[in-house]
Amino acid sequence: MKKYTSFRKILFSIGLLAIIGLTGMNVYSLYKLNKTSIATSVENKKNQISEFASQVRNRFLVVSKGIWKIDTDKLNNELEKGKFPASFMQVLTTASQDSLFSQIYFARPDQASATKSSFIYKYNTVTNKMMLTRHYPELVHDGIELAQTRMKVLAKDYQWPTKTLFDTNRSMTITLINPKNHSIMGYVCLVIDNNYLIHGYLQPMLIKTFGKNDPNGITVWVHDWVKNKDLATNNPNVSYNKKKVHINDSFPGLLDNWNLKAAFDELPTVNASRAQFERNLTALGAAVLILLGSLVFINITAQKERELALRQTGFLANVTHELKTPLAVMQAAGENLADGRVKDPDRLKTYGKHIYNESVRLRKMIEKLLDVAKTDAGQMILKPSQQQLDLLVANFVEEHRSYLENKGFTLKTNIDKNIPPVEIDPGSFQTILDNLVENAIKYSPNEKFIGIYVRNQKTDVVVEVEDHGLGIPFKAQKHIFDKFFRVEDTLTAHTKGHGLGLSIVKSLVELNHGDIILKSQYRKGSKFIVHFPAMTDEKIRKMSSIQKKSIQALTNEGNTNYVVQG
Repeated sequence: MKKYTSFRKILFSIGLLAIIGLTGMNVYSLYKLNKTSIATSVENKKNQISEFASQVRNRFLVVSKGIWKIDTDKLNNELEKGKFPASFMQVLTTASQDSLFSQIYFARPDQASATKSSFIYKYNTVTNKMMLTRHYPELVHDGIELAQTRMKVLAKDYQWPTKTLFDTNRSMTITLINPKNHSIMGYVCLVIDNNYLIHGYLQPMLIKTFGKNDPNGITVWVHDWVKNKDLATNNPNVSYNKKKVHINDSFPGLLDNWNLKAAFDELPTVNASRAQFERNLTALGAAVLILLGSLVFINITAQKERELALRQTGFLANVTHELKTPLAVMQAAGENLADGRVKDPDRLKTYGKHIYNESVRLRKMIEKLLDVAKTDAGQMILKPSQQQLDLLVANFVEEHRSYLENKGFTLKTNIDKNIPPVEIDPGSFQTILDNLVENAIKYSPNEKFIGIYVRNQKTDVVVEVEDHGLGIPFKAQKHIFDKFFRVEDTLTAHTKGHGLGLSIVKSLVELNHGDIILKSQYRKGSKFIVHFPAMTDEKIRKMSSIQKKSIQALTNEGNTNYVVQG
């Protein structure tokens, strides 16, 4: 048995460690999956923002792409003659029709090198022709000058026909280059309409790309970092806050003072991933709890079954001995009487008394075993009826008074007046009192006191049996009503018993819809408190008039107190 117990403990520990290990691995896997899902979602949004910046850049570079399609040699020859080819003018006409640009200027290399008051060409939107002018915004001069400065360094190695440069958000200047000799053919400066750029283009594009009023859990701002001002956003309901920003991006090669900032509030994919993570974690936790609970339950059940088996083994050994003892005494006494060897009347009386006492003892043991068997099989038959517990207790006291006196016990009985009737099986109540009093007698070797009280608690009738005996240790009190359980210590080691009496009491109390409570102090005594529900007025009203009169008579007779001194 010990070997199997140790083996069971080892298996239980291995199973517990396996559950903890697998749970940890699954939680970690779910956590990593959740993080990966969130990171993927955020990365997708980053890519979406970068794609948005590229779309804005492509919108600006439409003009440059149009110039790329023009034959460079032809364009160079025409510009040197002071003429503008039709293909070049078509590109400028298309650009002038784009609300993104408010004005278009062109300067030859010699004009770009001149002072601010020198003549340059301005595209006339009415005639669709280039006209010389000395009146142009300073930002045009700044844009052309910026391009001229940059191309002094780049021109000799540059292999492409155009180079587009931005003067922040003010202008876009396209440098026309002859790749064959790396010479500059001229500068096209397009003035950017900031009002349209912000409100007519960027704002609608943000809403179109990222959704309005934050339906996708992301807010994107076009932010002027020099002025610290948000210019456009897809969600006007959310103000820009530096602490909220998760992504910083810029427009590649344009709008140097502006950048893109994004904040994630609650991305649907992130929410879905988090919700899935929480659901999986909850399901896993529930499964683990059920598994652990089952494992613990199996282990506890196995231990209880082992303890029960040990108690049953001890009970069988004990009850076998207990059964043999009265049988042996009765057999010996019977043989002596049967042989006729006993003639003396006093000895005959003694032998008869022995046979009677042992038969009573044997009958009680058999009755207890039968009660346990009936209870376990669900065959205990009760015949409940309206009873007065004060009268039943009074009758019990009168019947057992001489017996208790002979045992040297002091019996104190206190019965309240006006005890209401209860519905109970009188035989069961007799067995309950017998067992509780017998238990008190058995475990009161020193101070021989027994108290039996009946109290009225309105909704309940309470019967208490008290002794000043050995008491029950606190740790054993929760098992005292278990079948075959006995308190094993030096004080009770020599007391005969089978561990059935209190188990029978509890079963009978519960079968009669009652409840039993133990209050005990070790080496000071015990008190068993039994509650039975009192009959309601409605039930009493339903009784026949004869029953009412009978109960009333019994009640009047039962209002008394008993104190029996041993």
